[in-house]
Amino acid sequence: MPLVATSAYRPSPILFNGHLQTIVPSTLRRVPEVAYRRERLELPDGDFLDLDWSLAQPGRRAGRLGIISHGLEGDSSRPYVRGMARALNQAGFDALGWNYRGCSGETNRLLRSYHLGDTGDLAAVVRYAAEAQGYPEIMLTGFSAGGNVTLKYLGEYADQVPPQVRRAAVFSVPTDLRASSLHISRWQNRVYLRRFMASLRNKMREKAAYLPGQLDLAELDALRDFPQFDERYTAPLHGFASADDYYAHSASGQYLAGIRIPALLVNALNDPFLPASCYPRAVAVASDCFFLETPLAGGHVGFAEGAPSGSYYSERRAVDFFTRAVPG
Repeated sequence: MPLVATSAYRPSPILFNGHLQTIVPSTLRRVPEVAYRRERLELPDGDFLDLDWSLAQPGRRAGRLGIISHGLEGDSSRPYVRGMARALNQAGFDALGWNYRGCSGETNRLLRSYHLGDTGDLAAVVRYAAEAQGYPEIMLTGFSAGGNVTLKYLGEYADQVPPQVRRAAVFSVPTDLRASSLHISRWQNRVYLRRFMASLRNKMREKAAYLPGQLDLAELDALRDFPQFDERYTAPLHGFASADDYYAHSASGQYLAGIRIPALLVNALNDPFLPASCYPRAVAVASDCFFLETPLAGGHVGFAEGAPSGSYYSERRAVDFFTRAVPG
């Protein structure tokens, strides 16, 4: 029954609520030690993904790899991705921070982009690492949207996950996408929502300029939240009938029971982005593989243990979960 009864995470005393634990790591953290080598992975549909590699030993590939999936409108340069890459490197893992379509600083080629249930691109990255690069041991980690994609991939396609994939650890994951999209629209979260919406609108303008005449931007500036944006753009561009259809098919919560490798989800109870339905305790109690840890604090993609550029529980916890003989 992999419900983690207690969490070892203790926040810095100066970060005394979920908003501070969310905002300070995102805005003040710096991770200069990670130097990426970029590689472009061409996809069968004519699009591409940009992969950023950080080796544990420069010039020499390790036998173990950690693949890191970033959050909504993030990329591999975000401090939480770089911090995880550094922690993996220090533990003897090579690290791969992959950028979703349109998130690497260059507009992707197709009208479609990425979405929170798109497991196909993660599957392509995993296959490339396992087959073309020959890594015998692969761990998966992800944050927020990237955690949702990771859990959905492991549960929905459990019989297709390569045997090289051994464990996963994900953080701050909206396992119920519809409830989360409404939760972040509350007045307490408007500062976060405005930032996400501004980024999404900019992406649509860039896409419209790249593919003239293929996108109607007439309503773009009137869209105020995720359900409106997803109804107007995300759903139709990715083959869903509506925003609700997109949320229903893309949420990882319904696939957790199918996970067959040890997988850890750490969701802080004071995460401002997550409603109660994103703490799937009953699934963890019934599962042999899905572990759920719910620390009292941590915020959203936070988990700082001291100064903003100091140590982070998410990184220590992932490495511990990946390396201990018995997971838990």
